[in-house]
Amino acid sequence: MPQASLYRELEAVKTTKPRKQHKRMYQAPLHRRYKHFSAHLSLQLKASHNTNSIPVRVGDTVQIMRGDRKGFEGKVTGVDRKKYRISVEGVTREKVDGTATPTPIHPSKVRILRLNLDDKRRKEALKRKSSGEKVESPEETTAKESETRPIKKQRKRRKKVSRQTTVKTEKHKLTKKVEKDA
Repeated sequence: MPQASLYRELEAVKTTKPRKQHKRMYQAPLHRRYKHFSAHLSLQLKASHNTNSIPVRVGDTVQIMRGDRKGFEGKVTGVDRKKYRISVEGVTREKVDGTATPTPIHPSKVRILRLNLDDKRRKEALKRKSSGEKVESPEETTAKESETRPIKKQRKRRKKVSRQTTVKTEKHKLTKKVEKDA
């Protein structure tokens, strides 16, 4: 069996078992691991590129969102696809002998503030990904949701009330029938 068809079969089979998902993630080839390096974009980049996330690359400016270094901004200096970690400029740890080593960070724990668009393939990928609908700002979406939510709730309540009244009237009829028989 050719290796390409084997990969297609593995992708076609979806599993919900955490053990198998973990195994596939750590046995994935390096060209597939690239997709696992996706990080959220800042609100300005979301609006301009019409996409929520994109894989992190060397040269992107990111902000750390979780952990001890939360809020720190810096450029990505390295990407380690084998260990699923990135290194950010200025984020270091001192060793016992006094030398500084970069602290590895998982790419899902950062937000991309500025993209490195030197590569034409990345620009094309952004165009392909953003060909969908225009992304609305968070203020517009919350305003629209607040307008539509009460209407939906009222409709549901009306249905529930009508069901309850029918049930009550049936019970009432049944009790009347029992009283008439007695």
